[in-house]
Order: sequence, then C-alpha cells, then structure tokens
Amino acid sequence: MTVDSSTETLSLSVAITGSGGSGAITCGLILLEAVAAAGLYGLMSRSLGPQIRGGESAAMLRIAREPIDCLDDRFDLLIGLDWLNLERFADELPLVPDSLIVTDTGKGRLPDCLLASRAEVLALPVKQLADEITGGRSNMVALGIAAFLCGLDLNSLLVVTRRQLADKGEKTSEASALCVARGFRAVQNRARLFRPYPAEDKPPLWNISGNEACGLGGLRGGIRFVAAYPITPASDMLEWLSPRLEEVGGSLLQAEDELASVNMLIGASFGGVPAMTATSGPGLSLMAEGLGLAVASETPLVVINVTRGGPSTGIPTKSEQSDLNLAVFGMHGDAPHLVLAPLSIRDCAFTTEWAVRLAEALQTVAIVLTDQFLGQNRGITDPAHSAKFELRRKTGLQNEDGYRRYAIAEDGLSSMGIPGMPECIYTADGLEHDEQGVPSNLTSDHPAQLAKRLHKLTCFDYGPHWLEIQGEGDVCLLTWGSTAAAVFEAARRLRTQRIDTRVIALRLLAPLQREALRDLLRPAMRILVVELNHQAQCFHYLHAQQVLPEDAGSLARPGPIPWRPGEIVNQVLESQDR
Repeated sequence: MTVDSSTETLSLSVAITGSGGSGAITCGLILLEAVAAAGLYGLMSRSLGPQIRGGESAAMLRIAREPIDCLDDRFDLLIGLDWLNLERFADELPLVPDSLIVTDTGKGRLPDCLLASRAEVLALPVKQLADEITGGRSNMVALGIAAFLCGLDLNSLLVVTRRQLADKGEKTSEASALCVARGFRAVQNRARLFRPYPAEDKPPLWNISGNEACGLGGLRGGIRFVAAYPITPASDMLEWLSPRLEEVGGSLLQAEDELASVNMLIGASFGGVPAMTATSGPGLSLMAEGLGLAVASETPLVVINVTRGGPSTGIPTKSEQSDLNLAVFGMHGDAPHLVLAPLSIRDCAFTTEWAVRLAEALQTVAIVLTDQFLGQNRGITDPAHSAKFELRRKTGLQNEDGYRRYAIAEDGLSSMGIPGMPECIYTADGLEHDEQGVPSNLTSDHPAQLAKRLHKLTCFDYGPHWLEIQGEGDVCLLTWGSTAAAVFEAARRLRTQRIDTRVIALRLLAPLQREALRDLLRPAMRILVVELNHQAQCFHYLHAQQVLPEDAGSLARPGPIPWRPGEIVNQVLESQDR
C-alpha cells in the first residue's frame, strides 16, 4: 500500500495469477470494472507467457482515489488460483513482508520465490468453496476475496459480475455471482486492505485500453480507412476499430501483409480519405519502403506502432521502448516525417488525434509510438475529450499560374489535388520531381524538393502540445512515451524528500523542438534521460541533436518489466551521491 504524501493519494496493488484457463485475467477485468463502479481510478496490466494459447498468466491491478498511470513498486495482495509456472514471471510480482498472499489449501506448497518475500500467507479452501456450487469456478471465489480486501461493495460487484458474464448464459452468470458472494464472505473476519472514499458526484469514469484510445483518437481525427495485418500487441486495436469505422461510414481491410497494407493506405489517402494502420516493430520494418513513398509524394498517413520487446520476434507479449531508432531513422534517403509518443493510456486518444491532424495538414507520415504496456493495459480514467484541432489538408486549385502540386511555398505546404477535382491532375510516385510532379533529375529540383519537405515540418508551429512539464527544480528528468507516468510519480516522491525535481516528457519526438528544449534544460543542474530500452536510444538521439549538455546522464534499461517509480527514485538518489 502506497501513500504519496504530496497528493495524499492512497493506492492498493493486487495481482491474481494462474495457469492457462484458470480465469485469472477474467477475474482481473471484472475487478477493474467494479473499481470503476465504485468511483475509483485504476490500472490493469496483464502478464502472459510467450505461448500462442494457454500458459501462465497474471492480472496486475492498482487502484487509487486519484488518477494513476503506472504500476507501484510492490503488490499488497497476491491471489494464486494455482502456482504452475509462476517462477516464469515471479520477478514481475514484487512482494514485501507487509504483503498478503492468498493461496488455495488444495494447491500445495507455495513456490520458494514467494516464501522468500516473508509475506503473510492466508490459506483458504477456494476450490472447495467453488465446487459446492453447481457450475462454480475458483476464479469467481477469488474475485469475491479480492473485492472485500479492496474495500468494494458486494452488491455493486454482483451487478458488475452478472453484466460482464451475461453472454455466458444465465446459469453461468448466477453460479458466478454465488461464488463471488461466497468468496467475499469467506474473508469478512479480516480487516480490509483499502477503504475507498464515498463516490463523489462526478462524470462516469472510462474503462479503456491504450489500443482502444488510439482507435478513438483516429476516428476523432477523421480516419475513415484502415488497412492492416494482425500482429501482437496491436491486433486488438483493429478488432475495436472494425465495427466502429463502419458506423461512421469508413472501412477496415485486413491485408495479406504489411507491405500491402501501407500501400493501400497511400492509395486511400491519395484519393482523399484519411488513412491509418496499426502494427508493431516487425511490421513497421516491412513498411519502411512504402512510408518513403508517402514522404516523397507528400501523401498523409498515420502508423500506430505498438512496440514490443525485440529484435526479431523478441518478446511479443511484453513492452519495451526500443523502436525509437527505427521510427526516427528507419527510411532510406532524407525522409522527414513526424514521430509522436503518447504519455498515458488516456493520452493515446489525444496524441493519435493530433497525429492524424498533423499528418493531414503537413501532408506527411506520422508514426505514433505506443507500446505493449500502453496498448494492452486498461485504465479507469477521466474521459478523454476531443481536442478538436483546426488542422486540415490543403486541397484544390490554389496557384494562379496553373496547378503545381509541389509548388515551393513559404510554409512548404502546397495544395493537394483529389481525384475528380478539375484542373488538379498530377503524378504522385517515388521519383524525384519538379513542382508539377513531373519526374526530374535536375540538380535544381532535388535539393528544392528535399528542402520543401523538411521546411514544412520544421517551420510549423506545434503549439504547447509537443511536451508535458511538471514541477521545478535543479534535477530534471527527461522522458518520453509510457515511461512518463512512472517518472511523474517518482518526481512527486522526490519532492517529498526535498529534492526539487522537474519532469519534461516529450510527446513530439520528430521533428525535435531543439531550441525550445535547450531553453527548458538550461537551468537544470542535473539532467537524466529515463527510457525503457537497452541502448539508451533517446539519450543518444538527443545528444546527436545537440540538445543535451555533456554531463547529462542516462537511466536506460530494457524491458520486459516497466520502470517502477521507486526504482527511478533510487537511481536518482544514487546519481546524487556519485
């Protein structure tokens, strides 16, 4: 249990684990929905084995009275439906002596990795309680146990359980409700671990994943065509988008591979339809040539890259911020484009909508770097309202001396003709061209068009959205993407220890706002770049851009475990002592 004294936020962390088919994830999803019904904020992460089907799994939740976006340093409650293969992800479930482990009396001895924590152990006949009910399941008994210890209301929990399992049939739903009630009452003689404040009169909270939020942001930005090839951990974004695109008059097409999908996007966008795809690192690699064509032809499109551990197949079900180099530098030739990174699950909606608007207005490629942690985790958050950006694609005939698709303009933006527009016919391909779009290898045309494509991105006013800043102080933690949430919380903890800490979280990574970022960093006495990859990709990128002073430090490590706030605090304190 963690108290953040700077905001008086009390949170509780819960893990439910079991082998494939035990229902640990289902249990966690229903518990998260019950958290939302109680007016609390929450975050649910899941840990899955590398198997295609089955295998070990764990639902990891954190609940709080105030908004939260990252996991805590430890778990207060661990419920084991069984202990098969737990050692494969035991390091993702840190426990301390104050933690409570609930185990089934029929599941044998606890693994040594849990006993080493010296946490309190509570043995209960979970399976026996479930077997006494026709159609009963152990995970629903565990759900009741967890709900009581989390301070949730039984009646509200039963309503949520029945609603969530309604598609399983009435018998299953009612048997599950009976199991929940039995588990709830089985621990009523114990003190609760968490006591929520009474729910306030406030708008309903959202229960949304990062992948769903990206899909929502795309729709709000005007996306009406999606072509993609399924890949973990991006596939559920496509599943969410498919029916919703149809509701707004759009369509989603499953392509035969990533090469086909990116070229379908180019065709749709050339035809005037804002287009987007979702993929992960291996798919983004395959799209590189097509993205270069989109840059050269100034055809807008958006790629959501839900990064996973790499290289190659890597760790498909785990998170890592290791595709930054690929996103920034992965195209051949000089191919300036946009790279953005949401800072939280909720921010996925805002950043994706902004990316779509920017891609359309600047007639270029926008790559949005989320990752498995953001994409597949679910958060109970405040509603993500639409930003309603006033950014549109410039179309039609706007040159008095005839249509010149790639005319050199002061802001680098020329008018894009849409098929069917009178007098707006032009050639769009990957060859270098003159202002009309006619292929050219003249020494005057190539540098002029290269400069045009760069200038429109570097001279654009991105407003205040390119970063988030919190706090003031001599210590500056510079970060990006999903790691930002842990860094924000770490900085709050450091301030309680009288270490004034400022956080700068980058949402726009390319083009980098170099001069503005230099000005922000100049007052800092100590700068640390925090990210989740092995080779400190952002740290070296910022150095190459001549943004960081020579004495700036790097806090970088690979996944698959995300940064925890306490880990960052310890690293900052150690760096202070050196």
